Amino acid sequence: MQNLDFHSIEKYLSSNFIGYEGPSEFTKFSTGQSNPTYLINAKSGNYVLRSKPPGILLKSAHAVEREYFVIKALQSSNIPLPIPFILCENENVAGSIFFVMSFVEGRNYSDPKLTSLTNEERSKLYDHMNQVLSLIHNIDIYKSGLEGFGKPGNYFERQVSRWTKQYQSSEIETISEMNQLIKWLEVNTPLDDGRVSLVHGDYRIDNFIIDNNQPIIKAVLDWELSTIGHPLADLSYQCMQWRMPEGKVGRGLAGINRKKLGIPSEKEYLELYCQRTGIDEIRNWSFYLAFSCFRFAAILQGVLKRSIEGNASNPEEAKKLGKMVPELSKMAIKIIEND
Repeated sequence: MQNLDFHSIEKYLSSNFIGYEGPSEFTKFSTGQSNPTYLINAKSGNYVLRSKPPGILLKSAHAVEREYFVIKALQSSNIPLPIPFILCENENVAGSIFFVMSFVEGRNYSDPKLTSLTNEERSKLYDHMNQVLSLIHNIDIYKSGLEGFGKPGNYFERQVSRWTKQYQSSEIETISEMNQLIKWLEVNTPLDDGRVSLVHGDYRIDNFIIDNNQPIIKAVLDWELSTIGHPLADLSYQCMQWRMPEGKVGRGLAGINRKKLGIPSEKEYLELYCQRTGIDEIRNWSFYLAFSCFRFAAILQGVLKRSIEGNASNPEEAKKLGKMVPELSKMAIKIIEND
């Protein structure tokens, strides 16, 4: 896999980032499948660099510049975020577009069971996840300067069309359940209800930095898929974990005694979100869940395709995640048939 030109990056940062001082060491994080992410250990402190991956990319994918823009726009909000310092859109500098943000000390989890926490800590952290998601969806997009961050019209119609194209561009073999799911989503997309908010796009536990001393989110990361859209896309995407199987790949909560662990049920989590956002009820919930399964499957299909082409951030992990594509489509079909 092609590497960035770190020598050129250090020269660029030293000339354009006020307060930055080398020499620096660049260490790649093993986590993250979309955009290569590095810890910069510089004389002036620690920072994080996010870049686009090498190779031919799918249209509108890996938008680190979009991520930088939204984090910068939300700095005055109550949403816990890193500080964005500098964006370089000139690919000639280092071989790829990149940005640098603050390094946030804390814990990072991938398993929603959060086995290292106490029941009380788990309950508080899930409550804070819910609170932060509500804050994101309650952001005034006009006051934040984000009104042009998405397109008008039925968000889910656009998203089904977009991710169908993305999936088909990355398709390696025919998965009948995915094709069945695409047809169902196209026919069963709800009418536009007019609800519009900032959407994170990848709101899940491994995209949070958790405070070292208390169960609260210190920073929400990975905003590359953020847009102006429908808030239930984020909510259903996070709630997939209640339906997904337990294990290293699925990392879900299905079949787990959640009450025993202090984790709210899906129903309780939805009710708490509705209270915080002023929603009376959620209709068509099975559609939103099925859509989120489809979208996640399409994302993972792209990750798998990049691993085959040699452009994945973590090739072995990418292949494992790619195995989830048929399972997610089967899960979506089950939701459609049973919910």
